[in-house]
Amino acid sequence: MLNDIPTTKVARAARFAKTGFNVGTNYIKHYAKKAVGAESTTENLHAANAAELYGTLSEMKGSVLKVAQMLAMEKNMLPTAYAEQFAQAQYSTPPLSGPLVVKAFRDAFGQSPYQLFDAFEPEARQAASIGQVHWAEKDGKTLAVKVQYPGVADSIKSDIRLVKPIALRVMGLNEAQVRPYLEEVETRLLEETDYKLELRRGQEIAAKCQQLPHLEFPVYYPALSTARILTMDWLPGQHLKEFLATNPSQEVRNQIGQALWDFYQFQFNTLHQLHADPHPGNFLMRPDNGGTLGVLDFGCVKDVPADVYQLFTALLAPETFTDEIRLANLLTEAGVLRPGDAPAMRALYLRTLRVSLELVGRPFRQSSFDFGDPAYMTALYALGDDLMADPELRKQREPRGSAHFIYLNRTYVGLFALLTELGAAVETGIPGL
Repeated sequence: MLNDIPTTKVARAARFAKTGFNVGTNYIKHYAKKAVGAESTTENLHAANAAELYGTLSEMKGSVLKVAQMLAMEKNMLPTAYAEQFAQAQYSTPPLSGPLVVKAFRDAFGQSPYQLFDAFEPEARQAASIGQVHWAEKDGKTLAVKVQYPGVADSIKSDIRLVKPIALRVMGLNEAQVRPYLEEVETRLLEETDYKLELRRGQEIAAKCQQLPHLEFPVYYPALSTARILTMDWLPGQHLKEFLATNPSQEVRNQIGQALWDFYQFQFNTLHQLHADPHPGNFLMRPDNGGTLGVLDFGCVKDVPADVYQLFTALLAPETFTDEIRLANLLTEAGVLRPGDAPAMRALYLRTLRVSLELVGRPFRQSSFDFGDPAYMTALYALGDDLMADPELRKQREPRGSAHFIYLNRTYVGLFALLTELGAAVETGIPGL
């Protein structure tokens, strides 16, 4: 239980500095032990540092913890100890204390939650990076009330400045090279702190997806919501790990997987926008009617410009892999290939992207795809490992490609990972691909 969150720039910088000191101490201990012949493995060092860093992220909440969520989905980017620690951010983190929750309501409504609702649980049912969820009742309806952590919106810009030096050091980049990508992440994070925007998007996307079978969306309540508090129906169901523990049938898993796939393809191909936070905590599953999927949290929605949509789908089309000129033109349009590239570098990117796009686009080019075979995600992660280990690619440290692809890639990697863990076989074919 958290009684306080560092909200000022000075307090958050001080907490990060303390973490940096402790991480440095862990390195000193590690090398000191090795110097005297004592056992101290790299895995032990990673475990100690991961625990230290995750403790800080949990305490600071907000954008730095959201980055941990994103990294947990990109398993090939992190040592195992970090991936395991950061994966906790997908489900729960230490919640706020009752007095801080009451203060948030008084600041927003001039009333305590006990005055606003017929019943309200002061203990959070779930706590994540931006806010926590409480159970409530009003007028006979069971409600989920999301309360944003204090100071989150104001801290995002300063948090990114805190995280930036670490990211640049790890990736070996300079600030000018990553500026467009950091601006894209910052924009999405700021949007996530605007619960009025989330309410509007949740209502609009749910209305447009009503014809899709086996999906369920919460009803939102504007009169009980503000920019920092969001009230909606409490949807029944279980998160993925709890659901799988009940040993659901293959038919139920397939139906839920199909609902998940259809939801994302309809968003992308028809709405040209995406629920871009597909981690397990944002979905509820139940076996009713052969398998039903509840969709939560429209805080992170990526609008896909028409030209980006056309480029993304063209890169995945089958004819792209047999036509090197077409592939080169598309990669130039995407900003991956540049006019001044040396022939060897150009050939390296063409060869690498052909392999990558073939693998990533494989589910789209088949009429059905069995995500229950873990070999596909294993191959995706192995490809990531291979690319990071390639000595020629490692020399080319400057990031390339459209910043729009950050959240498109994140969305589809997350979707594929969910379907693989669900073990679903789905109909995947898309007209035109």
